[in-house]
Amino acid sequence: MIDDKLKSFGISLPKLPTPVGSYVPILKSGNLIFISGQIPFEHGSSELPRTFMGKVPIEVSIETGQQAARQCTINAIAQLKNFVGNLDLITKFMKVTGYVNCDSTFTEHSKVINGASNLLVELFAEKGNHTRVAIGVNSLPLGSVVEVDFLCEVA
Repeated sequence: MIDDKLKSFGISLPKLPTPVGSYVPILKSGNLIFISGQIPFEHGSSELPRTFMGKVPIEVSIETGQQAARQCTINAIAQLKNFVGNLDLITKFMKVTGYVNCDSTFTEHSKVINGASNLLVELFAEKGNHTRVAIGVNSLPLGSVVEVDFLCEVA
């Protein structure tokens, strides 16, 4: 049970923040679920923690970027739990797209987005293995260090 794994990892899912733009946070088509880009809000807040704002590696370390990507994943899982009810209905994470707010010379985007990927595999095992894109960008909403979106399949 995924809920049991979350508890064993000390993860409690946050309440869902209100979207900061004109979009829906999650959408289902057939057996695919699209989760809009998540930024690393904590505890359901609509304000980013200062530690998760800025550019890698100038203002934010790779390790802090990884923690932010992990938080984005926790937020996505909260969206899924709210939408499908039972996380065990997720049959596969198909794709993760991660955006890293970074300096133009930064080339280690994949290391930052590993914070998201690793948590999915730890929680969902084989179902958490996914394709992925890690992209460097000049800026992100609210100054976030990362934004991550997800595509998964549900039974």
